[in-house]
Amino acid sequence: MPTKSRNPTVIIAGAGIGGLTVALELHAAGMECVLLEAAPEMAELGVGINLLPHATRSLSRLGLHDALSRVAVTTKESIFFNRYGQFIYREPAGLAAGYAWPQFSIHRGDLQRVLSDAVRDRLGADVIRLDHRAAGFTQDDDAVTVTVEHADGTRSSVAGDVLVGADGVHSAVRRQLHPDAGRPRYTGYMMWRGTTVHPPFLSGASMLRAGWLANGKLVAYPIRENVDGNGSQLVNWLAEVEGPERAQRDWTRRGDLGDFIGRFEDWHFEWLDVPALFRGAEEVLEYPMVDSDPLPWWTWGRVTLLGDAAHPMVPRGSNGSAQAILDAKALAALLAGAGDSPEAALRAYDDERREATAQVVLTNRRNPPDAILREVYERTGDQPFDRLSDVISDAEIAAIMSAYRDVAGFSAAYLGVQ
Repeated sequence: MPTKSRNPTVIIAGAGIGGLTVALELHAAGMECVLLEAAPEMAELGVGINLLPHATRSLSRLGLHDALSRVAVTTKESIFFNRYGQFIYREPAGLAAGYAWPQFSIHRGDLQRVLSDAVRDRLGADVIRLDHRAAGFTQDDDAVTVTVEHADGTRSSVAGDVLVGADGVHSAVRRQLHPDAGRPRYTGYMMWRGTTVHPPFLSGASMLRAGWLANGKLVAYPIRENVDGNGSQLVNWLAEVEGPERAQRDWTRRGDLGDFIGRFEDWHFEWLDVPALFRGAEEVLEYPMVDSDPLPWWTWGRVTLLGDAAHPMVPRGSNGSAQAILDAKALAALLAGAGDSPEAALRAYDDERREATAQVVLTNRRNPPDAILREVYERTGDQPFDRLSDVISDAEIAAIMSAYRDVAGFSAAYLGVQ
C-alpha cells in the first residue's frame, strides 16, 4: 500500500509581521508550523506603517479585515507639498481610489497584536515559542534542525521539514546562507521617527509627504483615531535628512530632536506646525536609510528566506511589510501541495518572489513614489514656484506614480477595483 503524502511541518524563525502572516497562511492551507521568537514577550514595538491594497487583500482573505479596521485609520489620499507648503499633487488611496480593499495606516504594534492574537486563537497558545532565538541550522535529506539560543545562555534544538527565515534585517538564517553578502548599503540619508497626539490635519485621513531629502523631507499620517476622547489622532511622522550614517540599523534605537529639527524650524503651514508636531512626541527613534543588494537566491534545500531577511529595502513606498505579506501568501500556496518533498516548492517560491521583490528594492532606491518631490526640488532649485504646471506636468506626475504601483504589485490593472 503506498504511503499517504503529508504536508510538511514548517519552522518559522521570527514572529514579526512576515512570520505571523506566513503562520496564518500555512494554517489556512492545512499545514502545521511553529514560530521561534527571540523576544521574551510579544511587545508592541515600533511606530506606524501603511498597508497598501495588495497587503490588505491578503489579510482580508485571512479574516482580519474587521480586526484591522477597528484599530487602523482608513487612508483616503496621498498628498504632496514642497517645503514651503505649496501643493504639488493629490491622489485618492485604497477604497477612495476604487480598490476593493482599503489602505490602512496602523501602528506596527496594533498590527502585530492583531496577527499574534489570530495565530494563538487558530493555531494554539503554545505555537509561538518566546525566548527562542534561531542561531543556526543543519539539514539532511529528511529534516532541518534549528539551533536555538535562550536568554539564560542555554541552547536547545527544534526539528521540522522546512525552515523559513523570517528573522528580520539581522537574520541569522540569511547570514548562514550568505555569509559573504556584505554590509548594508547606506543611501546617504538618516531618518527619525515618532508619534504625536495631534488634532486631525488636511482630510484627517491623509498620507502627507513634503520637502526633499537635501533640506529635509517629512512624511506624516494618522494611525489611531480619537486617542484622547477629544477627537485627536495619533500621528506617525518621519523626518529624513541628508548626512553621514550615524548608527547601524536598529528599529528601536533612540534618537534626539536636536539632530534634525533645525532643518524644519520654519515649516509652519496653515494646516500643520511641523516643529510642534516633532516636539510633541514622547519618544524619537533614529534609523539609517539602508538596504541590501538583492540576493542571487533565497533557498537551499529545506531552508528559505522571507520578508526583511530576504529583501531588506529602504523604508519608502509603504512596501516592506506588504512584500513580506505577499511572500507569505506565495510560500504557503506552493508548500500546500509539496507533500513529503518540499524542496521543489521552496525553489518555486524563490523563483516567484525573488525577482519581484528585487525590483521593489531597486525602485525604492531610485524612484519611490515621492520622486515627484525630487523632481520639483531639482527643477525649482528648492525655491517656491509661481505655477506648478511650469515645473512639472500632470502627465509626468501620473507616470511616476503609476510606474511605482506597477513595480510594487498594487496597480488597479493588477489587483482590480470594485
